[in-house]
Amino acid sequence: MKTFKITNKLFLSLFAVALISCSDDDTPAPVNEEEVITTVRTTLVGGGQTITLLSRDLDGDGPNAPVVTVSGNLMAGTTYTGSVAFLNETVNPAGDITTEVEEEGVDHQIFYQAPTSIGTFTYTDTDANGKPIGIDFTLVTAAASSGNLIVTLRHLPNKAAVGVATGDITNAGGATDAQVTYPIVVN
Repeated sequence: MKTFKITNKLFLSLFAVALISCSDDDTPAPVNEEEVITTVRTTLVGGGQTITLLSRDLDGDGPNAPVVTVSGNLMAGTTYTGSVAFLNETVNPAGDITTEVEEEGVDHQIFYQAPTSIGTFTYTDTDANGKPIGIDFTLVTAAASSGNLIVTLRHLPNKAAVGVATGDITNAGGATDAQVTYPIVVN
């Protein structure tokens, strides 16, 4: 009888080891590799002008700060049609991450933060659920002023949270994929 107990214990031990080694935990989770975003280009067209806002950070987290340029001043009381592009310029030709952001629109949203004295932003594109993405937008400038425009790309924001659908980043959550600050002057 003692032999049976040992065999039974041995059997149960081997069964437990086999069960653990066959569990789903050994299957690696699929990896959604993050894209490298070195460049954010925001284009504003209105009032007979095209203004390009560019932030380029080719060394990523390296020692050099991003190079930020703004091609001109905005005009007060003007409606601008805007678009933003995200690029990876560490490869040749440059990779356009904007396409991925659009294809995965339910998982992304772009936020535009600026003082109301600069103007108001309105989303003009939506994801498959009718929620904003923000690749395309309008900016209606206010009176002459200056300040910073912060453009933020968020991954997995809570698009149902209060204010998020109208561009309020406060309750959005998620992870920041890219964030740039442009100095803006409205004449």
